[in-house]
Amino acid sequence: MTVPEAELKKTDAGLIPQGEGWFVLNARDATWIQSDERGQDTDFEGGQEWAQLGFRIQVLGPGQRSMYHGERGQEAFLVVSGECVLVIEGEERRLGAWDFVHCPPWTRHAFVGAGDAPCVIVMAGSRIGGFEVVYPLDEVAAKHGASVPEETSSPDEAYARWSSEKRSAYGEGWLPSS
Repeated sequence: MTVPEAELKKTDAGLIPQGEGWFVLNARDATWIQSDERGQDTDFEGGQEWAQLGFRIQVLGPGQRSMYHGERGQEAFLVVSGECVLVIEGEERRLGAWDFVHCPPWTRHAFVGAGDAPCVIVMAGSRIGGFEVVYPLDEVAAKHGASVPEETSSPDEAYARWSSEKRSAYGEGWLPSS
């Protein structure tokens, strides 16, 4: 059996993989998703639905953050440049380039950009068994604006107070130069 190559559709916001199949896509050519509070991250998946593995690159500016949460599948994170604060299970850890974080299923965590430059984090997570998430209330995460006011399992509810996300093309300087 031969696996076909997926089509890469060109849009104003970058290339979006379409349908099933393998592909090669440079992160600077991919579409990105931007939010004032959450920074920006790649959308390598595009028009495909990956049932086994999620993969993204997130860029957090100082003070930008993810929302404190735990997921059904295990996740892994590698900081490749910059600095951030990891809030994990109600504790804070300062992270820098090449720090790796492993989260077994349901490990509660969030990342907050720190320092004076963007923080670039490579993220991978299991989707086997489907996507389930919980956003718990947490005092340490709340210090960083990364906690919900009331526990929920709805991403829409968790992010309702933040500005909406928008698709865009890659912005110069988001990723370190090679």
